[in-house]
Amino acid sequence: PSLASFGVSGPLLDPAIELRRGDGSLVMANDNWKVAQQAEITGAGIAPSNDKEAALIASLSAGNYTAIMTGKNGASGVGLAEVYDLAPAADSRLANISSRAFVGTGSDVLIGGFITGNKTGATRIAARALGPSLQQFGIANPLPDPRLQLYDANGRLLASNDNWQTDADQAGVITSYGLAPPNSLESAVAMSLAPGRYTVIVTGKSNQTGIGLVEIYDEQ
Repeated sequence: PSLASFGVSGPLLDPAIELRRGDGSLVMANDNWKVAQQAEITGAGIAPSNDKEAALIASLSAGNYTAIMTGKNGASGVGLAEVYDLAPAADSRLANISSRAFVGTGSDVLIGGFITGNKTGATRIAARALGPSLQQFGIANPLPDPRLQLYDANGRLLASNDNWQTDADQAGVITSYGLAPPNSLESAVAMSLAPGRYTVIVTGKSNQTGIGLVEIYDEQ
């Protein structure tokens, strides 16, 4: 609901969140962040501004995890899922973040935001926008031809791609990372970024719509 204060129309009014392991088992869940862990969440500086929003804190072993955001009682709307590393000085790190959602038109696009904080200099990242290959995982209505744009905090376009193989140099780097998208219509970029805030925006070519997946990888 707090997204309305930023001009977002149709925000999800009462989001709930589940954190699951790679095997699908439940780690934690929350609906209304003050119900549990209120002191921890507030102390970490990540308290949501609305009581109906959800949050949780967990210590996790290395592995794959999924945070699932839903609307209470089947409600729908625009939502924002955030993941924070609360122990950046530790050896562990967020190696990859991704988000799957419906990609519409206009302002109803898929947005992946991230912050780089490498104290030794630039961070090498790769970003992908997948669509057609999602069908093999049982996803109905995948985005037929996703496009990807990478912006800095000032709104400056740093990179864009439609069809990852169109730039031979970029395709070579992406392949060397083991991140070549399964479908030639999918998009990817790789570059080094200074510490700061960045946004990846996924849209459909020619205003196509469907389910898309945005991924960001730390290639340090």
